[in-house]
Amino acid sequence: MEQNWVVTAKRADFNAIAQKFNIDPVTARLIRNRDAVTEEEIRKYLYGGTETLYDPEQMKGISEAAELLLTEVRSGGHIRVIGDYDIDGVCASYILLTGIEKLQKQMEELPDGEKKIQADVDVRIPDRIRDGYGLNPSLVRHAIEDGITLILTCDNGIAAADAVALAKEAGLRVIVTDHHEIPFQEETEECTEGRTKKIWLLPPADVVIDPKQEDCSYPYKGLCGAAVAWKLIQELYRKVGRPFSDAEEFLDIVGIATVGDVMDLCDENRILVREGLRRLRRTERPGLLELISQNGLEKEQLDVYHIGFILGPCLNAGGRLDTALRALSLLCAKNRQEAAGTASELIALNARRKELTAQGLEEAVRIVDQSDMTKDRVLVVYLPDCHESLAGIIAGRLREHYGKPAFVLTKAEDGVKGSGRSIEAYSMFEELHSCRDILTRFGGHPMAAGLALPEDMVDRFREQINASCSLTEQEMMPKIAIDVPMPVSYLRMDLIREFDLLRPFGKGNPRPLFAQKDMRVLSARIFGKNRNVLKMRLEDPSGTTIDAVYFGEVETLDQYIRTHEKLDIVYYPGIDTWQGRQKLQITVQAYR
Repeated sequence: MEQNWVVTAKRADFNAIAQKFNIDPVTARLIRNRDAVTEEEIRKYLYGGTETLYDPEQMKGISEAAELLLTEVRSGGHIRVIGDYDIDGVCASYILLTGIEKLQKQMEELPDGEKKIQADVDVRIPDRIRDGYGLNPSLVRHAIEDGITLILTCDNGIAAADAVALAKEAGLRVIVTDHHEIPFQEETEECTEGRTKKIWLLPPADVVIDPKQEDCSYPYKGLCGAAVAWKLIQELYRKVGRPFSDAEEFLDIVGIATVGDVMDLCDENRILVREGLRRLRRTERPGLLELISQNGLEKEQLDVYHIGFILGPCLNAGGRLDTALRALSLLCAKNRQEAAGTASELIALNARRKELTAQGLEEAVRIVDQSDMTKDRVLVVYLPDCHESLAGIIAGRLREHYGKPAFVLTKAEDGVKGSGRSIEAYSMFEELHSCRDILTRFGGHPMAAGLALPEDMVDRFREQINASCSLTEQEMMPKIAIDVPMPVSYLRMDLIREFDLLRPFGKGNPRPLFAQKDMRVLSARIFGKNRNVLKMRLEDPSGTTIDAVYFGEVETLDQYIRTHEKLDIVYYPGIDTWQGRQKLQITVQAYR
């Protein structure tokens, strides 16, 4: 696939920044490329900790929600947390459940001197197949039957206006905490020539907390659902005189949710994940310890990769193929013995999920390649027999394979459900509004969305979503953002170690990428049990040589270098440690 190599050229006085913060000018440029501009922003990026997190009181509705929760606690109410079946929803549910329970244990007496009254707090997580996503009328009716007095949503609810209205009609209080885009409809303004304005559609809850509300003054809009829930617990603790630091015990869970929900690791999220990783590396939570151990990991070595590709998928697997309550029970486990069986079950479910995903992806690629879909700018693939929980994963793989936004639809009891994964230039949630006349429901983010529609509308959806698509060939071309065109001769051990200041790496805070032209391949050999690693010895125009590795289509690159004397590369540097010896090594990300 043709790639668009772009050098990030953001300007600043890199030498002055380097001198001010005692770092290399290259590191200063990397930080500027990640949009840290002012001295305060650079210092926060390099060294910011929990003291730089934003005050939860800046989030619209959070103070009122905390007061309402305290009223329920003090009156012995029945609180039901309703989460979501993915890793973010499970983590958010755990934070709210555990945070409220711990708060109650430490509230020895009410302000008026009466003995405290314990509220009942429980959790319900929708079944993906039976209930579908988020708060719905069925869950509300169950809450009414169970005598619930307050429903507290997390990672959902912003689009559940009908269900919230039903709860309110029955006399329940409702607090919605969410982080998804606010639903809206467009109306033509009077006295204008066809101009439209957005009418925001908020659910009729007692309180709505979602930083994406237009009139919410919270400085950062990119939090995951668990982080929003954690902010509410912080505010709840403040209301009863407990310090914010008491809530920091949940930062490992917030970090897991932020990475697992693929949020941008910038601004506050980056600090939440950095602090979360520090706590995860010394966690004593029995469920996490068992999951880490059974995956063959060492907790002291955990990084974003291990959350995103090993631990996170296990926590997600229950909600995909069984029930998300398995993951919640793992987090709630009191000891390793209690957690062992659940961890083993989640790992087995994840292995099955991988197998089913591979089968679904193979079928989806076959459908696209053997049809006229290859001409579509937005892929819409209907896999009626695919497990609906895998639709989003397969859509993501299709996006990677073809470089296009992709929707995967599956057959459901009441029609068709689907998930989409997008590219940077295409706001999927916004674009779905062009099809709202044929969709029964939809929601999500610019980069991911869920939807439902009647089965007889599948072909029309494909036509309509493509008809409204304005993506250009340039926008659909995969972009590789190069931080610095830098010769490998500049690399030093201390510089590579200094790059660790930029961690954690992930979406929104990528690993630094460099580029160099005219690299000569002195030797190359394919390694690995699956022959998926190409090890090379490269020489740059100055005569500097360095070891390099390449993961990917290694056979293709191996054949390429047999017929080409030189190649341009995009790479990131590292330190290879072997038998106690350390040497510089680069990983080739792209070549031409």
